[in-house]
Amino acid sequence: MMIIIAEFFVVILKVLWAFVTAGAKWVVRPKEKSVAGQVCVITGAGSGLGRLFAKEFARRRAILVLWDINSQSNEETAEMVRQIYHEVDTPTSKDGGVEEVPPFQPQVYTYACDVGKRESVYSTAEKVRREVGEVDILINNAGVVSGYHLLECPDELIERTMVVNCHAHFWTTKAFLPKMLELNHGHIVTVASSLGLFSTAGVEDYCASKFGAIGFHESLSHEIKASEKDGINMTLVCPYLVDTGMFKGCRIRKEIEPFLPPLKPEFCVKQAMRAILTDQPMICTPRIVYMVNFMKSILPFEAIVCMYRFLGADKCMYPFLAQRKEAMNNNEAKNGI
Repeated sequence: MMIIIAEFFVVILKVLWAFVTAGAKWVVRPKEKSVAGQVCVITGAGSGLGRLFAKEFARRRAILVLWDINSQSNEETAEMVRQIYHEVDTPTSKDGGVEEVPPFQPQVYTYACDVGKRESVYSTAEKVRREVGEVDILINNAGVVSGYHLLECPDELIERTMVVNCHAHFWTTKAFLPKMLELNHGHIVTVASSLGLFSTAGVEDYCASKFGAIGFHESLSHEIKASEKDGINMTLVCPYLVDTGMFKGCRIRKEIEPFLPPLKPEFCVKQAMRAILTDQPMICTPRIVYMVNFMKSILPFEAIVCMYRFLGADKCMYPFLAQRKEAMNNNEAKNGI
């Protein structure tokens, strides 16, 4: 009995120390680690946040492996990355001269991959190992949204949302984690969403897929901790609505909107990069998302409903869904369907 009491007090001290160290990071910014020369796989790299992640890692001289189902947009990202490589390879000093920098061979590889199909993931991962080498950083970023109310959404689109936004994380992790465990080195990043922490009406499949991705990420984090592989880090990225066009038309209450506008993609990725490079376990953007998630955990459901209605968050996706439905109807009429 005395042993468990002693262990309990040790746990209390460790919890308090965790609060102290977390608070200290708000005061003293941790030093960012170098990813130069490390192999970084980014899924969904052909557009949106994936393209911006590719640019940021290129600026830090990582070896980039870009995955996307759209080969053309993926190649466009690769061209942007090569230009960035050229810029970082010959930096200029303050006096206008050229600084001495370590030798650097720009490397970017593109692969057409449907992450929703595990056979495609496993075969592409094998090509990466054979043609590029072992992966150091995995950015699970690819995501889709159906844009239908539940009862109007075709079953195949629900399944597509789940496999791309959630199941794909299983396939990519199973492909690359074994070598990370063997080397005790690596970093896995899950790009989820605030809609994986708290939900809203009209996007049930999307919310479920992001809740699933976060559950997978958290469970895997505990498994890695339990295996005592302290060289493997994990970062969960949960941004508020990002202005990439994915949820175009989404609106909260107009009086509240100026205080909670959609995030600029560049800002979102820069915040995520700082978290990744300082081995931060989780980043929510903006910080109010932490508070909303905490309140959801302690408030009665009816209180949450009242808050949602006040903010206009209860039906914020309805304008987006209406626009998607109108666009689909116009396409069908145009194609004579």
